[in-house]
Amino acid sequence: MIDHLKQVDSRRLYQRIADQIRALIESGSYPAGARLPPERDLAVQLGVSRPSVREALIALELDGSVEVRMGAGVYVCNLPATSKQPVPAMGESPIELMQARVVLEGSVVMMACARCTPDALAALRESLDGMRNAIAEGSSPLQHDRQFHLGIAAMSGNTVLTRLIGELFDERHSPISSRLSGRAETPQTWSEAVDEHEAILRALEGRDVMGAHTAMCRHLGASQHRWTEPSRKEWS
Repeated sequence: MIDHLKQVDSRRLYQRIADQIRALIESGSYPAGARLPPERDLAVQLGVSRPSVREALIALELDGSVEVRMGAGVYVCNLPATSKQPVPAMGESPIELMQARVVLEGSVVMMACARCTPDALAALRESLDGMRNAIAEGSSPLQHDRQFHLGIAAMSGNTVLTRLIGELFDERHSPISSRLSGRAETPQTWSEAVDEHEAILRALEGRDVMGAHTAMCRHLGASQHRWTEPSRKEWS
């Protein structure tokens, strides 16, 4: 007979890492005003990846435990009264979110290839043109970006997959994803995304199933890289 069952920590990885960093702060290793070790050193110390440390530091910044200073590193703040509580969830891990999108949208775009129509392709072209125009005007192309991805999902003919892709896309509005994307996205990165969308659309227009799959996976992989691997100056 099993007398005790070990409780499983189902919280997101960035929450668990953030708690470990905050425990170091609370132990006195890094008092208020002190600069935390570079991201790479924290990753080695905690045995996790640098992008995961980045997510944890953003969670701590949102929690008020640290301050990220552009080009100067991460500094400890006076801990908030809630610091004794575990770091709360602030949305899905951006890393895991983009990985899930690669798996799902990489498959869906292949389904779309077999069902795309001239009208549907024209709608995708309109969304892509909308992205270009928004960038040229200095406004956010995000809504057009969403229309593009959901337009492809709708072409699959599967309403469940379309709903899931919409939900995953909208997760970028969570506190942690919004802070991360807000630091990473620039007119240059959006222009790169437009070029990647163009490659996806060209593959769909050519009914190139494997080409569409490759282009979608490259785009979402590049998006993850832009989110999680921006300039190190802010964090080093």
